[in-house]
Amino acid sequence: MNYKEILEQIQTEIHTQVNTGKVATYIPELAKIDAEKFGMNLYCINSGHYQFGDYSERFSIQSISKVFGLTLAMCIVEDNELFKRVDVEPSGDPFNSLVQLEYENGIPRNPFINAGALVVSDILISALDKPKQEFLDFIREIADEPTIDINPSVFESEKKFSHRNAALLNLMKSFGNINNPIEEVLDFYIFQCAVEMSCKELSTAFMIYANQGKKLITEKEILPSNKIKRINAIMQTCGFYDEAGEFTFRVGLPGKSGVGGGITAVHPGQYTVTVWSPPLNPKGNSELGMYALERLTTLTGLSIF
Repeated sequence: MNYKEILEQIQTEIHTQVNTGKVATYIPELAKIDAEKFGMNLYCINSGHYQFGDYSERFSIQSISKVFGLTLAMCIVEDNELFKRVDVEPSGDPFNSLVQLEYENGIPRNPFINAGALVVSDILISALDKPKQEFLDFIREIADEPTIDINPSVFESEKKFSHRNAALLNLMKSFGNINNPIEEVLDFYIFQCAVEMSCKELSTAFMIYANQGKKLITEKEILPSNKIKRINAIMQTCGFYDEAGEFTFRVGLPGKSGVGGGITAVHPGQYTVTVWSPPLNPKGNSELGMYALERLTTLTGLSIF
């Protein structure tokens, strides 16, 4: 597959697209990001990295971090313990919805909506000695990059506007599904969202989901392949808020988006790919990012279907 040629065509097409998306403003620090930024990196199992644009510039990964949180939890907690506290069903509702949670007695629909990621954060706090450090160390390990860190300005900005997430935590605590202090769980959750990575670093980190749970260069196993299969399945059905069906229809790959404008997707056994374009569509997903990934699977003629 000539990925170099395909990415060059996508780069040409991106310049002709009218972008009607809006940069996220509910976190003030994210509103400062240049809307014209665009980066793309594809990491092929057999032939390495292909990229263009702002692929090496770090940005706030936001909800993409939920995949790493779930993966770390599945490394240290038995599945039956984890999935009795958070379900694996698509939500069909906005990522920060309280309504569904009330109806379903404080059990979040899946780990990739805010409520589900907050439960995973609570589980990690109970299981780890130093949750923040161990979470960062985990990402640095799978991305092969020891300098990955959080953006302190984004962390502080997000913390000032986290009332709805605090409401989700309070509601779940009332149902007995949060064990640690609410402020502690909220702080750790926001810390995860504030991690900054580049397209290339995200594609490298996500290689474990394309390579049966192993790092590509060393073949070191991070997670057994049967658990990776489950994470990929949840990404396919739940990775794009209430637009997961649309992403599956248009792109046909498991993946995860974040309101920082990033999307990382996986073609198991083939490649990982990350795009970054800050303007979001009304569902909270990168508008040009979705277009680029749709073109990728169209031009290659391959998706998981």
